[in-house]
Parts: sequence; C-alpha cells; structure tokens
Amino acid sequence: MNPILAILKEHNVSDAQIQAVFQALTENPLMAMATVQQLGFPQDKLQSLMMLLMQQPELIKEAVNELGLDFSKVETAKEVLNK
Repeated sequence: MNPILAILKEHNVSDAQIQAVFQALTENPLMAMATVQQLGFPQDKLQSLMMLLMQQPELIKEAVNELGLDFSKVETAKEVLNK
C-alpha cells in the first residue's frame, strides 16, 4: 500500500476523507494541505505526512492512481502554481 494512504488509514481516516484529500491534491495542492491539517492528526504525524507529500511527489501519483483519480489534474495544478 502507498505510504501516504497507509498513514491516513492508520489514523482511521475514512475512505471518503481520503478521496477528498486526493481530489483536493489533484485540483489545488495548496488547498489540499489545509484539508490534511483539518484531519486532526497529532503534530508529529502531520509533519511526517507533509514531508512525504512535499519530498516524494511520486507517492502522490501512486496514491492517485491507486484511488482511480486523474493525475493529469495534478500536473495542470503544478503548472498553474509555477506561473
């Protein structure tokens, strides 16, 4: 299982919340961080999760694929942020 998904599952994040997080990641990565923060993780776990998201973006792609979402939206969002 993808390590990001594993952390979320380990903290009893529902499938619907996981879908919402990754939907936010595909549409607006900055908003996704706010969505993740609202899950109520302990600060140390939240920091670990954020580091994974920022340092290993390939894990986002793997999780998006595992969830059956459209990764091309992530690429489009990155292009918008880089402008």
